[in-house]
Amino acid sequence: MGSNTRIDVIAFDADDTLWHTEYLYHEARDRLVEVLADYVDATTLADRLDETEIGNLPLYGYGTKSFLLSMVETVIEVTGGRIRGDDVARVIEIGRQMLTAEVRLLDDVEATLAALQPHYALMVITKGDASEQMPKLTRSGLTGYFTYLEVVGTKTEATYARILNQYGFGPDRFLMVGNSLRSDILPVLALGGFGVYVPSEILWSHEHVDNPPSDNDRYYELDHIADLPDLIRRLATH
Repeated sequence: MGSNTRIDVIAFDADDTLWHTEYLYHEARDRLVEVLADYVDATTLADRLDETEIGNLPLYGYGTKSFLLSMVETVIEVTGGRIRGDDVARVIEIGRQMLTAEVRLLDDVEATLAALQPHYALMVITKGDASEQMPKLTRSGLTGYFTYLEVVGTKTEATYARILNQYGFGPDRFLMVGNSLRSDILPVLALGGFGVYVPSEILWSHEHVDNPPSDNDRYYELDHIADLPDLIRRLATH
């Protein structure tokens, strides 16, 4: 790192920033509709599953296992407990297949990490269950690019402040890259860090934010993660 570099560490969200994830949840919901076709209409099922999943976040947190528990709870509720055991088994199998799905990197992710790693410390900060996220990171083949790996239950100002304090990084020299304004960008900007928003094709409605913080001079939006090295170079010479 040159003496004029303003960034000490570049952190990345994982799901739908490094690899595709949200499509698995959409496919799972479609399969759940098929399983419950004899019990309930698709709209009622989708609405109830969303309500259950959001309501369970404080208890179960984020990730596939949490989603699976919410699916099971939902199907029992919407069928009034009439769902057959073999159909419950089909629901559980949906979750099992999500947990073992191939990790599909987004385009140009590895090339971007390879360009940045010789010059910056790289970090993953991902939300969810470590027993789920760490194997995904291993299967992705990206582990060797990262100096620091953090799996957290939620992403708030306090979460990022704790991580920065733990590693001794100043927020003004910290940059976070992610596909969620709510989780990846806004808390970091509030601490005085840099936030680079790379929108994903599919975003969970819970993560949606209506108004991007475009008036913040530490906020940047990129169409593609491949544009990140050029942005970092511009910041380093600014």
